[in-house]
Amino acid sequence: MANKLWEKNFEVNQEIERFTVGHDRELDLYLAKYDVLGSMAHITMLESIGLLTHDELQMLLKELKVIYASCERGEFTIEDGVEDVHSQVELMLTRKLGDMGKKIHSGRSRNDQVLVDLKLFTREQLKEIVDAVKVLFDELIQKSNQYKDILMPGYTHLQIAMPSSFGLWFGAYAESLADDMLFLLAAYKMTNRNPLGSAAGYGSSFPLNRTLTTKLLGFDSMDYNVVYAQMGRGKMERNVAFAMATVAGTLAKMAFDACLFNCQNFSFIKLPKECTTGSSIMPHKKNPDVFELIRAKSNKIQSLPQQIMMIMNNLPVGYFRDLQIIKEVFLPAFGELKDCLQMAAYIINKMEVNPHILDNPMYDPIFSVEEANQLAAAGMPFRDAYKKVGMEIETGTFHANKHIHHTHEGSIGNLCNDKIQALIEGTLKQFHFEQVEEAEKALLK
Repeated sequence: MANKLWEKNFEVNQEIERFTVGHDRELDLYLAKYDVLGSMAHITMLESIGLLTHDELQMLLKELKVIYASCERGEFTIEDGVEDVHSQVELMLTRKLGDMGKKIHSGRSRNDQVLVDLKLFTREQLKEIVDAVKVLFDELIQKSNQYKDILMPGYTHLQIAMPSSFGLWFGAYAESLADDMLFLLAAYKMTNRNPLGSAAGYGSSFPLNRTLTTKLLGFDSMDYNVVYAQMGRGKMERNVAFAMATVAGTLAKMAFDACLFNCQNFSFIKLPKECTTGSSIMPHKKNPDVFELIRAKSNKIQSLPQQIMMIMNNLPVGYFRDLQIIKEVFLPAFGELKDCLQMAAYIINKMEVNPHILDNPMYDPIFSVEEANQLAAAGMPFRDAYKKVGMEIETGTFHANKHIHHTHEGSIGNLCNDKIQALIEGTLKQFHFEQVEEAEKALLK
């Protein structure tokens, strides 16, 4: 069995080891390439302050690039008896380079290693979430513009209420995503700060150059206070989880609408056949399984901030093993949200709408407000107009005028999709993903 980085001259009971290590080794595979990136930046800094020679740095960087490439190919594994990704990387370097491989740990702790790994992993995952949100946003705006003149009933209390349109419906979810993007931006900004150099939470007696590692890894700034850098463990995940939950809330609501509008009682939309399934006994069934799963998975993601809060709540300052458990709920959540976004974008792209919904006289009462407004515009007090139209509906003499003319901002006749597009574009410009990409390329070249 390989030695642990912290191990003294005794063996840990195997059951205790199983319990304490938990799922860490398999979850650390999410972090492997980021651990290598962090080590590359750290040893470059160590050479700059005289703790490594130039030749040692070059040999270590060469081997770390080999390990990074194996991570990219999906070939990196954590061997039996090796506790975590940090130990595995150091073990691989030591096998190749001898004692030189052990020098990479100078001036840092596994605490700030995992912190920087989580930051690097999370910011890349957030970029992928942002990209996927933008794809769905574009599909919704395209559909909103395509069907801007197709009317549908709007609802309050699940009662038909007033005229709406598919332009409004698709556009509403697009604007919701534009607001969600602000949460993603805030989460990204809080994530993209460098904790490396905080060691176990109280800094190091080595003259570390934290500004250099911040630049090498493409962070916007560092977590300056070393105690706060450690306190950020859990807080970063919680804040990111809130941003993910906000996106998931939009998806869940849209999925519920789509399931409702797809059923025969509504028949407002038609989903792509490949996104539905049949029944084992009912030949006519086309169940909206993909949207139902999007709804369930999105609701699960909305519980993520609470799960993280319950794990980290009331922990005092300093590191505690409790924080390890956050990985179990946090790391896999990005894949689930990306799947939901991609599936939603696919369905929206293929979705067809029913242009003849309002041909059914059942929906005529939704035009009652239009009639009351016209009477009020002609000079009748609105309360009198309201009463007159209400009486016509009660006596069955109301005749709906379906040629409506809404002009104010954000209404059926003036969707303001260009303004909504400008909102999300303005937010996207503030991420500065190119800064991270350039830094990582420079480190790996």
